[in-house]
This record gives sequence, structure tokens and C-alpha cells, in this order.
Amino acid sequence: MQTYPILVLKPGREKSLLRRHPWIFSGAIARLDGSPASGETVDLLAADGQFLARAAYSPISQIRARVWTFDPSEPVDADFFRHRIKTAIASRDTWQGSRSSDAFRLIHAESDGLPGLIVDRYADTLVLQSLTAGSEYWKETIADLLLELTGLATIYERSDADVRELEGLPPKTGPLRGTIPQSPITITENGLKFHVNLETGHKTGFYLDQRFNRQRLRGLAEDCDVLDCFCYTGGFTLNALAGGARSVLSVDASADALALCRENVALNALPADRHTTLEGDVFQLLRKFRDEARSFDLIILDPPKFAPTAAQAEKAARGYKDINLLAFKLLRPGGILLTFSCSGGIDADLFQKIIASAALDAGVEAQIFEHLSQAPDHPVALNFPEGTYLKGLGCIKT
Repeated sequence: MQTYPILVLKPGREKSLLRRHPWIFSGAIARLDGSPASGETVDLLAADGQFLARAAYSPISQIRARVWTFDPSEPVDADFFRHRIKTAIASRDTWQGSRSSDAFRLIHAESDGLPGLIVDRYADTLVLQSLTAGSEYWKETIADLLLELTGLATIYERSDADVRELEGLPPKTGPLRGTIPQSPITITENGLKFHVNLETGHKTGFYLDQRFNRQRLRGLAEDCDVLDCFCYTGGFTLNALAGGARSVLSVDASADALALCRENVALNALPADRHTTLEGDVFQLLRKFRDEARSFDLIILDPPKFAPTAAQAEKAARGYKDINLLAFKLLRPGGILLTFSCSGGIDADLFQKIIASAALDAGVEAQIFEHLSQAPDHPVALNFPEGTYLKGLGCIKT
């Protein structure tokens, strides 16, 4: 049986692993026996020698090891990854049934037992993000297995997220397998078509996690004047127009994103006369709208990540409160606010408190009629609550 280098924990530091949380921080480690390379597999042992888990070693990150398996009899090899990938694919087939979209997340890192690995499917192209030393070490094996198990031929790599720096990894982008189709590619979601740029788009090209929330918006938008803030390439905008919105104003700081938003409206033959785009800073524009006494029936706030970690939570809370306070002021009586946070450093309870404080300072009464989250292809493992990163509230101004 294969043996691995050993990380021995300090006394009492095994508690999180006994709860099957997959992370071990550097401060929990007493000693390292052996000289594992970055991403190589190590065995985690308690101070008394008890086997705890088998993990990927990261010599630079504060998260010094990320667990692959808690089974001492399970080696970490190509068969291990084949089984994990196959299981992830099967789970998507189970919940999706007859698919309403040809773009979805295939592998969601720790929540699928594959720390640091993100794989999204866009029609017939896979996009892979390797965010940790362990996923980087096994990346070539994983790429071959993805083609074997999906029957597809192309993988584009978007390993350009900032978190790679914490692992001592440089950014990497480009074709990983096969010939990537010319950008933008076209995907279909709930009957709407979207052009997606896999090379330069946010995340892996599109916000797949908001799919169900976009569909929910469609059922709320009829006869509404809609303000879509941080609209990116128009995911919410198109659904509002498809839902019969009277008008939609799409706001974003990126001229390129707004151009693609308009392109996507035209692609679906949606009524362009009901749609306007405005380039600019959302914070400043919301204040401008307030000063102009403008108002809307439905406002979407889907900002980028303000607080990647809890250390930035206080500053981020001020930003979330500011935009939500202004949104409440701009809402007509009976109007709806769909507000989101994708910040890992802001949990659901704190986010709700921020929105409540914003309503209070805006001098309005409001109710939560719905809690919103990420689509089910972004699952949350019960032993890894950090997988719940997208928080959303549907509020009505009473």
C-alpha cells in the first residue's frame, strides 16, 4: 500500500477534522515528516498518531492542507479522481432532470469533495479553474478524466482568480484540451440565449449561480419599471424583459459588459424600446437617481464580491448598507428589491441585519418575502458550510 508524507497536528487540533471539515490551518500543525512538493498528498495524524485524513499539502497557504478523503484505505490516484468526478456529474443529472440550460456547474470544489477545483460546462465546452496547490498538482489527470467522463473534447482554463496567489501559484489561462470555439459562444438558459466570453468574462464567463434567481425575477417583472444594478451582460435584464417589464434600465461600470448586454437583448428579439443602458459607478448613480426623485417598481442589486474574507466584513457592510438604503428610497410603495451578496466574509444573518439597518435608515417599512441562494449545481456539503456563499433576499416595500 502506498505511503505518504505525514503532517502531525498539535494536541486538541483534530476537532475540525473529526467533524469532517476539509481544511487544516498552518497553526494547527506540530511537524511535517517528509518533504512533500506543493500539492502532493500527505496523511494527517492526530498528536497521538491516529489517522485523520489524506490531504493535499500547500507549503505557502495559511490553509496548509485540504482533505481529499477521510478513508485510510483510499489512495489518492487517478481512480480516486475518476470516482469523484463521475459522482459529481451524476448528481447534476439527478437534480436537473430535463435540463433548462446547457450551461451549469459540473464540479463545485470542496462541496464535491474536490477542494480548489471548479468546472463549468458551457454548451460543449468545459471551463476549468484550479485554485489550490492540490488541484494544480492533479490538473492534467483531471483534464483527461473530464474528457473521458463527459465525452466532450475541449477544456478552457481560467485559473486567474486572485486566491491562487495565496497558494503561490501564478495565473494561468488558455486552452487546456482541444480547440476552443471562437468567442463569444452561445448558451441557452430557460429559453433565453446569451453570448458568453469564456476568455475575459467574469468568473468562468457567466454567473451560473444566479440561474434560478433570474428565472424567479421573470415571474415578478410584469408591467414593472426595473432597475438592474451591476447588470454585467444582462442575465437579470433579459429575464425582466422576457417577463413583460414595462422598462428596464441596466447599469454597470463596464462599457464592454453593457455592449454584450445590448447584444443579448437583440439576440433574443426582446423589445429594445423598453431597454436602456447606463455606464457608471452604481453608488454614484443611485445617489443621482435619488436627487432626481426617480423611482422604480423593481430593483436588482447584484454587486461583485465586497468581502472575500471576514477581515473585510466591516468595510463591506458599509458598502452593502449604502446601496440598499438608496435602493429602498428609490422603490415605489409595493415595490420589490432583490438584493444579493456573494461575499464569503458576510454570512446570511449579517446580510439580513445589514438590509434591515438600511431600511431603517431609509425610513421605510419592508418585508422579506423570499430567501434566495445559489443554484443547486452549486451544492453545499453539510461538513463545509462555507460553500454557502451567495445570499439573497426578496424584499417588498410596504
